[in-house]
Amino acid sequence: MACRPSPRHFAKAISTARPVLSSRSSCIRRQPYSANQASQQPFRPISLQCTRTYSASATTPPSQSVETKLTWNRFLELRKHRRRYGLTASVVFGVGCVTGGTSFILSRDLEAAAAQMVGLDPFIVMGLSTMGLGAVGWLLGPLLGNALFNIMYRKYLPDFALKEREFFNRIKKYRVDPISSSVSNPVPDYYGEKIGSVAGYRQWLKDQRAFNLKRGKLTF
Repeated sequence: MACRPSPRHFAKAISTARPVLSSRSSCIRRQPYSANQASQQPFRPISLQCTRTYSASATTPPSQSVETKLTWNRFLELRKHRRRYGLTASVVFGVGCVTGGTSFILSRDLEAAAAQMVGLDPFIVMGLSTMGLGAVGWLLGPLLGNALFNIMYRKYLPDFALKEREFFNRIKKYRVDPISSSVSNPVPDYYGEKIGSVAGYRQWLKDQRAFNLKRGKLTF
């Protein structure tokens, strides 16, 4: 016959097993939250997209400011473009005024009436009228050319005006005195209209110096 455990022995076994369970539960409760568990959490794609968007927007304005910055070479190149705009507009306006004005005068027989008033031949009156119309168109051309230039390059206008003021101050300071010019020693580009680059400006300074050396007076 197998022996049965006594109630006292069974109570003793339970009392010895309780501390083990309590110690395990206390270990589980007191286990701290480590930083490694936080690093194992997945990243959120929304924050990553926000970071990329912020970095892209932060790097865009400097590139735009660099593109719109006006250098001296670019300024001198724009001066040449403006002069070409004005010259082209003068030619177009001159031809247009001559053509339109001549057609209007011939259709109304105004040259005959003007010839009777001033006592000149109608052909002379017609020739003078044609010359006057061409001169008016030539003078009005630069206004249209400059207006078209301002529209095409309006983003450069503030810097262009500042650099143009500084450029003309330099031209006035270093250009030669035209009083002492002669046929053998003409004034080299008095207004600096032929300057198209920084290298061209340096050559202009050399020409001014050569003019002064040739007339026997050094002003630099």
